[in-house]
Amino acid sequence: MEREKLYRLLRLGIEKGASDIHLQVGYLPLYRFHGDLVELRYKVLTAKDTEAIAGMLMEADPRSLDDDFNELDLAFELPGEGRFRVNISRQRRFHNIVLRVIPLQVRSFEELNLPGSMRDLATLRRGYVLVTGATGMGKSTTLATLVEEINKTRKAKIVTIEDPIEFVFTHDKSIITQREIGTDTASFPNALHSALRQDPDVIMVGEMRDHETVDTSLKAAETGHLVFSSIHTSDVSSTINRLVSFFPTEEQLNVRARLAENMQAIVSLRLLPTKKQSARVPAMEIMRTTRSIRECIKDPAKTHEIADYMSRGESMQTFDQHLLDLVRASKISIETALTAASNAADFKTKLALEGADPEAVDDEERALGPFEIESDERF
Repeated sequence: MEREKLYRLLRLGIEKGASDIHLQVGYLPLYRFHGDLVELRYKVLTAKDTEAIAGMLMEADPRSLDDDFNELDLAFELPGEGRFRVNISRQRRFHNIVLRVIPLQVRSFEELNLPGSMRDLATLRRGYVLVTGATGMGKSTTLATLVEEINKTRKAKIVTIEDPIEFVFTHDKSIITQREIGTDTASFPNALHSALRQDPDVIMVGEMRDHETVDTSLKAAETGHLVFSSIHTSDVSSTINRLVSFFPTEEQLNVRARLAENMQAIVSLRLLPTKKQSARVPAMEIMRTTRSIRECIKDPAKTHEIADYMSRGESMQTFDQHLLDLVRASKISIETALTAASNAADFKTKLALEGADPEAVDDEERALGPFEIESDERF
Protein backbone atom coordinates (compact mmCIF):
# COMPACT_ATOMS: atom_id res chain seq x y z
CA MET A 1 0.00 0.00 0.00
CA GLU A 2 1.22 3.49 -0.86
CA ARG A 3 1.82 6.01 1.92
CA GLU A 4 -0.77 8.46 0.62
CA LYS A 5 -3.45 5.77 0.55
CA LEU A 6 -2.71 4.91 4.19
CA TYR A 7 -2.93 8.58 5.14
CA ARG A 8 -6.32 8.83 3.38
CA LEU A 9 -7.61 5.86 5.35
CA LEU A 10 -6.46 7.51 8.57
CA ARG A 11 -7.90 10.90 7.60
CA LEU A 12 -11.25 9.27 6.88
CA GLY A 13 -11.30 7.93 10.44
CA ILE A 14 -10.60 11.40 11.82
CA GLU A 15 -13.15 13.13 9.57
CA LYS A 16 -15.95 10.64 10.27
CA GLY A 17 -15.34 10.55 14.02
CA ALA A 18 -14.21 6.94 14.35
CA SER A 19 -12.76 5.83 17.67
CA ASP A 20 -10.68 2.98 16.20
CA ILE A 21 -9.44 1.71 12.83
CA HIS A 22 -8.81 -2.02 12.21
CA LEU A 23 -6.55 -3.19 9.37
CA GLN A 24 -6.27 -6.97 9.00
CA VAL A 25 -5.39 -9.40 6.22
CA GLY A 26 -8.44 -10.79 4.44
CA TYR A 27 -10.83 -8.04 5.59
CA LEU A 28 -12.00 -4.64 4.44
CA PRO A 29 -10.75 -1.74 6.61
CA LEU A 30 -13.02 -1.50 9.66
CA TYR A 31 -13.92 1.68 11.59
CA ARG A 32 -15.54 1.72 15.02
CA PHE A 33 -18.34 4.26 15.46
CA HIS A 34 -20.13 4.57 18.81
CA GLY A 35 -19.17 1.01 19.69
CA ASP A 36 -20.06 -0.63 16.34
CA LEU A 37 -17.61 -1.85 13.68
CA VAL A 38 -18.39 -0.60 10.18
CA GLU A 39 -16.73 -1.75 6.94
CA LEU A 40 -15.22 0.67 4.45
CA ARG A 41 -16.15 -0.36 0.91
CA TYR A 42 -12.61 -0.14 -0.32
CA LYS A 43 -10.79 -3.43 -0.98
CA VAL A 44 -9.84 -6.50 1.02
CA LEU A 45 -6.41 -6.01 2.56
CA THR A 46 -3.58 -8.35 1.56
CA ALA A 47 -0.53 -9.48 3.51
CA LYS A 48 1.58 -7.03 1.48
CA ASP A 49 -0.80 -4.19 2.42
CA THR A 50 -0.59 -4.75 6.17
CA GLU A 51 3.17 -5.37 6.03
CA ALA A 52 3.63 -2.06 4.22
CA ILE A 53 1.31 -0.27 6.68
CA ALA A 54 3.18 -1.68 9.67
CA GLY A 55 6.48 -0.57 8.17
CA MET A 56 5.28 3.00 7.62
CA LEU A 57 3.82 3.26 11.11
CA MET A 58 7.01 1.96 12.72
CA GLU A 59 9.42 4.25 10.87
CA ALA A 60 9.65 6.78 13.70
CA ASP A 61 9.92 4.16 16.47
CA PRO A 62 13.41 2.91 17.42
CA ARG A 63 11.99 -0.48 18.41
CA SER A 64 11.13 -1.10 14.75
CA LEU A 65 14.76 -2.10 14.24
CA ASP A 66 13.88 -5.35 16.01
CA ASP A 67 12.20 -7.55 13.42
CA ASP A 68 11.42 -10.26 15.96
CA PHE A 69 8.57 -8.49 17.77
CA ASN A 70 5.21 -10.23 18.13
CA GLU A 71 3.33 -7.19 19.41
CA LEU A 72 4.23 -3.53 19.64
CA ASP A 73 2.51 -0.39 21.01
CA LEU A 74 3.49 2.97 19.60
CA ALA A 75 2.16 6.41 18.70
CA PHE A 76 1.77 7.82 15.20
CA GLU A 77 0.89 11.35 14.11
CA LEU A 78 -0.43 12.97 10.97
CA PRO A 79 1.02 16.45 11.61
CA GLY A 80 -1.69 19.01 12.20
CA GLU A 81 -4.48 16.45 11.69
CA GLY A 82 -4.52 13.78 14.38
CA ARG A 83 -2.65 11.27 16.49
CA PHE A 84 -3.10 7.53 16.83
CA ARG A 85 -2.27 4.97 19.48
CA VAL A 86 -1.13 1.99 17.45
CA ASN A 87 -0.99 -1.71 18.30
CA ILE A 88 0.76 -3.96 15.79
CA SER A 89 0.63 -7.69 16.40
CA ARG A 90 1.14 -10.88 14.46
CA GLN A 91 -1.67 -13.33 13.74
CA ARG A 92 -1.06 -16.40 11.63
CA ARG A 93 2.28 -14.83 10.61
CA PHE A 94 0.57 -11.71 9.21
CA HIS A 95 0.46 -8.18 10.62
CA ASN A 96 -2.68 -7.12 12.47
CA ILE A 97 -3.02 -3.37 13.09
CA VAL A 98 -5.42 -1.43 15.33
CA LEU A 99 -5.26 2.35 15.63
CA ARG A 100 -7.04 4.34 18.34
CA VAL A 101 -7.88 7.84 17.05
CA ILE A 102 -6.69 10.60 19.40
CA PRO A 103 -7.81 14.20 18.78
CA LEU A 104 -5.07 16.83 18.64
CA GLN A 105 -7.04 19.02 21.06
CA VAL A 106 -7.85 17.91 24.60
CA ARG A 107 -11.60 18.21 25.04
CA SER A 108 -13.24 20.07 27.92
CA PHE A 109 -15.41 18.64 30.69
CA GLU A 110 -18.46 20.06 28.94
CA GLU A 111 -17.55 18.55 25.56
CA LEU A 112 -17.16 15.13 27.20
CA ASN A 113 -20.47 15.47 29.09
CA LEU A 114 -18.63 15.08 32.41
CA PRO A 115 -20.34 16.44 35.55
CA GLY A 116 -19.07 19.66 37.09
CA SER A 117 -17.88 17.79 40.18
CA MET A 118 -15.11 16.25 38.04
CA ARG A 119 -13.46 19.66 37.77
CA ASP A 120 -12.95 19.62 41.55
CA LEU A 121 -10.48 16.72 41.14
CA ALA A 122 -8.09 19.07 39.32
CA THR A 123 -7.94 21.32 42.40
CA LEU A 124 -6.55 18.55 44.64
CA ARG A 125 -2.97 19.00 45.83
CA ARG A 126 -2.11 15.45 46.93
CA GLY A 127 -3.43 11.93 46.95
CA TYR A 128 -4.51 9.20 44.57
CA VAL A 129 -7.17 9.59 41.85
CA LEU A 130 -8.11 6.64 39.61
CA VAL A 131 -10.20 6.60 36.44
CA THR A 132 -11.48 3.10 35.65
CA GLY A 133 -13.43 1.25 32.99
CA ALA A 134 -13.12 -1.21 30.14
CA THR A 135 -11.03 -0.56 27.05
CA GLY A 136 -12.43 2.26 24.93
CA MET A 137 -14.56 3.79 27.69
CA GLY A 138 -12.70 7.11 27.74
CA LYS A 139 -10.19 6.69 30.58
CA SER A 140 -7.25 8.30 28.73
CA THR A 141 -9.43 11.13 27.42
CA THR A 142 -10.74 11.88 30.93
CA LEU A 143 -7.24 11.84 32.42
CA ALA A 144 -6.05 14.22 29.68
CA THR A 145 -8.90 16.61 30.48
CA LEU A 146 -7.95 16.61 34.18
CA VAL A 147 -4.29 17.26 33.36
CA GLU A 148 -5.20 20.04 30.93
CA GLU A 149 -7.42 21.68 33.58
CA ILE A 150 -4.43 21.84 35.94
CA ASN A 151 -2.26 23.09 33.08
CA LYS A 152 -4.67 25.96 32.41
CA THR A 153 -5.40 26.98 36.00
CA ARG A 154 -2.26 26.77 38.13
CA LYS A 155 1.52 26.75 38.08
CA ALA A 156 2.64 23.17 38.61
CA LYS A 157 5.20 20.65 37.41
CA ILE A 158 3.37 17.76 35.74
CA VAL A 159 5.05 14.49 34.73
CA THR A 160 3.15 12.01 32.55
CA ILE A 161 4.27 8.40 32.02
CA GLU A 162 2.48 6.66 29.16
CA ASP A 163 2.66 3.64 26.86
CA PRO A 164 2.57 5.21 24.34
CA ILE A 165 2.08 8.98 24.69
CA GLU A 166 -1.44 9.79 23.51
CA PHE A 167 -2.41 13.45 23.96
CA VAL A 168 0.45 15.92 23.52
CA PHE A 169 0.14 18.86 25.91
CA THR A 170 1.25 22.43 25.29
CA HIS A 171 2.65 24.36 28.24
CA ASP A 172 0.20 26.90 29.64
CA LYS A 173 0.53 27.86 33.31
CA SER A 174 2.15 24.51 34.13
CA ILE A 175 5.31 22.88 32.85
CA ILE A 176 4.74 19.35 31.53
CA THR A 177 7.21 16.51 30.98
CA GLN A 178 5.87 13.57 28.95
CA ARG A 179 7.75 10.25 29.01
CA GLU A 180 7.01 7.21 26.86
CA ILE A 181 7.66 3.59 27.84
CA GLY A 182 10.15 1.95 25.49
CA THR A 183 11.32 5.26 24.02
CA ASP A 184 12.16 7.51 26.99
CA THR A 185 12.19 4.96 29.82
CA ALA A 186 12.21 1.19 30.29
CA SER A 187 9.08 0.75 32.44
CA PHE A 188 6.41 2.45 34.54
CA PRO A 189 8.23 1.66 37.84
CA ASN A 190 11.54 3.03 36.51
CA ALA A 191 9.87 6.22 35.31
CA LEU A 192 7.98 6.63 38.60
CA HIS A 193 11.15 6.27 40.68
CA SER A 194 12.81 8.87 38.46
CA ALA A 195 9.78 11.19 38.56
CA LEU A 196 10.00 11.46 42.34
CA ARG A 197 13.39 13.15 41.86
CA GLN A 198 12.07 15.61 39.26
CA ASP A 199 10.23 17.91 41.70
CA PRO A 200 6.73 17.09 40.40
CA ASP A 201 3.45 18.38 41.78
CA VAL A 202 1.34 16.03 39.64
CA ILE A 203 2.21 12.61 38.22
CA MET A 204 -0.03 10.97 35.62
CA VAL A 205 0.60 7.24 35.12
CA GLY A 206 -1.08 5.79 32.05
CA GLU A 207 -2.11 2.53 33.68
CA MET A 208 -1.77 0.50 36.88
CA ARG A 209 -0.42 -2.79 35.54
CA ASP A 210 1.56 -4.53 38.27
CA HIS A 211 2.54 -4.66 41.93
CA GLU A 212 5.58 -2.39 41.57
CA THR A 213 3.70 0.33 39.69
CA VAL A 214 0.89 0.38 42.26
CA ASP A 215 3.35 0.38 45.18
CA THR A 216 5.54 3.16 43.75
CA SER A 217 2.57 5.33 42.77
CA LEU A 218 1.17 4.93 46.30
CA LYS A 219 4.53 6.06 47.69
CA ALA A 220 4.32 9.12 45.44
CA ALA A 221 0.89 9.96 46.90
CA GLU A 222 2.17 9.32 50.43
CA THR A 223 5.02 11.79 49.92
CA GLY A 224 2.65 14.63 49.03
CA HIS A 225 2.16 14.33 45.26
CA LEU A 226 -1.10 14.21 43.31
CA VAL A 227 -1.20 10.98 41.30
CA PHE A 228 -3.66 10.33 38.46
CA SER A 229 -3.91 6.93 36.81
CA SER A 230 -6.25 4.40 35.21
CA ILE A 231 -7.05 0.73 35.69
CA HIS A 232 -9.24 -1.77 33.84
CA THR A 233 -11.96 -2.37 36.44
CA SER A 234 -15.72 -2.00 36.19
CA ASP A 235 -16.66 -0.10 39.36
CA VAL A 236 -15.36 1.34 42.63
CA SER A 237 -15.46 -1.81 44.77
CA SER A 238 -13.75 -3.96 42.13
CA THR A 239 -11.07 -1.26 41.78
CA ILE A 240 -10.16 -1.47 45.48
CA ASN A 241 -10.07 -5.26 45.35
CA ARG A 242 -8.00 -5.28 42.16
CA LEU A 243 -5.36 -2.92 43.58
CA VAL A 244 -5.07 -5.02 46.74
CA SER A 245 -4.77 -8.24 44.72
CA PHE A 246 -1.46 -7.06 43.23
CA PHE A 247 0.15 -7.60 46.65
CA PRO A 248 0.98 -10.79 48.61
CA THR A 249 -1.70 -11.90 51.08
CA GLU A 250 0.36 -10.93 54.12
CA GLU A 251 0.67 -7.32 52.85
CA GLN A 252 -2.93 -6.76 51.82
CA LEU A 253 -4.30 -5.29 55.07
CA ASN A 254 -1.43 -2.81 55.13
CA VAL A 255 -2.10 -1.89 51.49
CA ARG A 256 -5.76 -1.30 52.32
CA ALA A 257 -4.69 1.09 55.07
CA ARG A 258 -2.42 2.94 52.62
CA LEU A 259 -5.20 3.19 50.05
CA ALA A 260 -7.66 4.44 52.68
CA GLU A 261 -5.22 7.13 53.73
CA ASN A 262 -4.32 8.35 50.24
CA MET A 263 -7.26 7.64 47.92
CA GLN A 264 -9.05 10.86 47.03
CA ALA A 265 -11.42 9.67 44.31
CA ILE A 266 -12.33 6.81 41.98
CA VAL A 267 -14.27 7.54 38.80
CA SER A 268 -15.62 4.59 36.79
CA LEU A 269 -16.80 5.10 33.22
CA ARG A 270 -19.16 3.30 30.84
CA LEU A 271 -19.90 4.84 27.43
CA LEU A 272 -23.48 4.15 26.34
CA PRO A 273 -25.26 4.80 23.03
CA THR A 274 -27.70 7.69 22.96
CA LYS A 275 -31.33 7.11 22.05
CA LYS A 276 -30.72 7.74 18.35
CA GLN A 277 -27.37 5.90 18.43
CA SER A 278 -25.74 9.00 16.95
CA ALA A 279 -23.20 9.31 19.76
CA ARG A 280 -22.24 7.89 23.13
CA VAL A 281 -22.71 9.44 26.55
CA PRO A 282 -20.75 8.53 29.71
CA ALA A 283 -22.46 6.84 32.64
CA MET A 284 -20.30 7.43 35.70
CA GLU A 285 -19.77 6.13 39.18
CA ILE A 286 -18.00 8.72 41.33
CA MET A 287 -16.52 8.09 44.76
CA ARG A 288 -14.92 10.73 46.98
CA THR A 289 -13.36 9.41 50.15
CA THR A 290 -15.02 10.20 53.47
CA ARG A 291 -14.33 8.87 56.95
CA SER A 292 -16.92 6.10 56.48
CA ILE A 293 -15.58 5.12 53.06
CA ARG A 294 -12.03 4.97 54.40
CA GLU A 295 -13.20 2.41 56.94
CA CYS A 296 -14.81 0.39 54.14
CA ILE A 297 -11.55 0.43 52.17
CA LYS A 298 -9.59 -0.78 55.19
CA ASP A 299 -11.94 -3.67 55.98
CA PRO A 300 -12.40 -6.25 53.16
CA ALA A 301 -15.70 -7.33 54.74
CA LYS A 302 -17.07 -3.79 54.32
CA THR A 303 -15.79 -2.86 50.86
CA HIS A 304 -19.13 -3.81 49.27
CA GLU A 305 -20.81 -1.14 51.46
CA ILE A 306 -19.05 1.70 49.61
CA ALA A 307 -21.90 1.90 47.07
CA ASP A 308 -24.38 2.66 49.85
CA TYR A 309 -22.29 5.59 51.07
CA MET A 310 -21.84 6.86 47.50
CA SER A 311 -25.59 6.87 46.92
CA ARG A 312 -26.02 9.22 49.89
CA GLY A 313 -22.83 11.27 49.65
CA GLU A 314 -22.30 14.78 48.34
CA SER A 315 -20.64 15.00 44.89
CA MET A 316 -20.91 11.21 44.59
CA GLN A 317 -23.12 8.86 42.62
CA THR A 318 -23.49 5.20 41.75
CA PHE A 319 -23.86 3.92 38.20
CA ASP A 320 -27.54 3.18 38.70
CA GLN A 321 -28.22 6.70 40.04
CA HIS A 322 -26.58 8.22 36.98
CA LEU A 323 -28.39 5.84 34.62
CA LEU A 324 -31.70 6.97 36.09
CA ASP A 325 -30.70 10.61 35.54
CA LEU A 326 -29.80 9.83 31.91
CA VAL A 327 -33.16 8.12 31.33
CA ARG A 328 -35.00 11.08 32.90
CA ALA A 329 -33.12 13.44 30.56
CA SER A 330 -34.02 11.21 27.56
CA LYS A 331 -30.34 10.82 26.74
CA ILE A 332 -30.43 7.02 26.76
CA SER A 333 -33.21 4.48 26.32
CA ILE A 334 -34.68 2.36 29.11
CA GLU A 335 -33.38 -0.74 27.33
CA THR A 336 -29.82 0.62 27.30
CA ALA A 337 -30.06 1.60 30.98
CA LEU A 338 -31.29 -1.86 32.00
CA THR A 339 -28.44 -3.53 30.11
CA ALA A 340 -25.85 -1.32 31.83
CA ALA A 341 -27.37 -1.29 35.34
CA SER A 342 -25.34 -2.82 38.17
CA ASN A 343 -28.55 -4.25 39.65
CA ALA A 344 -31.16 -4.60 36.89
CA ALA A 345 -33.91 -5.82 39.26
CA ASP A 346 -33.56 -2.83 41.59
CA PHE A 347 -33.31 -0.51 38.61
CA LYS A 348 -36.60 -1.84 37.20
CA THR A 349 -38.25 -1.17 40.55
CA LYS A 350 -36.97 2.44 40.57
CA LEU A 351 -38.27 2.95 37.03
CA ALA A 352 -41.69 1.57 37.98
CA LEU A 353 -41.88 3.90 41.00
CA GLU A 354 -41.29 6.84 38.65
CA GLY A 355 -44.08 5.66 36.35
CA ALA A 356 -41.79 4.51 33.54
CA ASP A 357 -42.40 1.23 31.74
CA PRO A 358 -39.30 -0.97 32.21
CA GLU A 359 -40.31 -3.06 29.19
CA ALA A 360 -40.65 -0.08 26.85
CA VAL A 361 -38.33 0.03 23.86
CA ASP A 362 -38.05 2.96 21.49
CA ASP A 363 -39.10 1.65 18.05
CA GLU A 364 -37.00 4.28 16.34
CA GLU A 365 -33.95 3.13 18.25
CA ARG A 366 -34.62 -0.54 17.48
CA ALA A 367 -34.74 0.26 13.77
CA LEU A 368 -31.41 2.03 13.72
CA GLY A 369 -28.32 0.04 12.89
CA PRO A 370 -24.68 0.59 11.93
CA PHE A 371 -24.24 2.84 8.94
CA GLU A 372 -21.90 2.18 6.03
CA ILE A 373 -19.05 4.23 4.71
CA GLU A 374 -17.82 4.03 1.17
CA SER A 375 -14.51 4.85 -0.42
CA ASP A 376 -14.35 7.26 -3.33
CA GLU A 377 -12.09 7.87 -6.28
CA ARG A 378 -9.33 9.23 -4.02
CA PHE A 379 -8.49 5.63 -3.07
